[in-house]
Amino acid sequence: MPNLINQIQMKEMTTSFKDADGMVFVSLNGLTVEETEGLRSGLFEQGVELRMVRNRIAMIALKDRGLEVPKDALQGNIGCCVGSTEDAINAAKVLHKSPARKAGKVTLHMGMLEGNMLTGQDAVAMASLPGRDELRSMLLSCLVAPSTNLVGILAAPGASIARVIQAKIDAGEEGAA
Repeated sequence: MPNLINQIQMKEMTTSFKDADGMVFVSLNGLTVEETEGLRSGLFEQGVELRMVRNRIAMIALKDRGLEVPKDALQGNIGCCVGSTEDAINAAKVLHKSPARKAGKVTLHMGMLEGNMLTGQDAVAMASLPGRDELRSMLLSCLVAPSTNLVGILAAPGASIARVIQAKIDAGEEGAA
């Protein structure tokens, strides 16, 4: 029979996994306290929390969610970021850009996005997805570009006439002098 702490952790993890649209599982090996705090604060700025999880409990909670995970997928010190789809993308970005990942201490193991399991490579690819604000600015620039070009085309004949008149005025002043 599992002990009370494991039961509480299991219930909490199952609830958070069932409510989540996105998750990122990351291996954290050999991090110093400063690196861990830097990683956590970077994630906190994006509104995401990094929690260390017990591998067996996480596997059971994922199975309860209906997700099939390979048995060797969660090994070692595993952290999990759980939340909305955007939270998972932001977490993947922060984890992928961290100096600890570049030093080989942080590895994206797998993820889940809108009910689909992602491999570690997919989780890294997810880090390159643009965020909501970036997508909005891209869309806005696509919408504004044609009207900006149209205004430039419509203003061109008037500007040409103004330049011709100014040239005549300048020529008249030179002839008078």
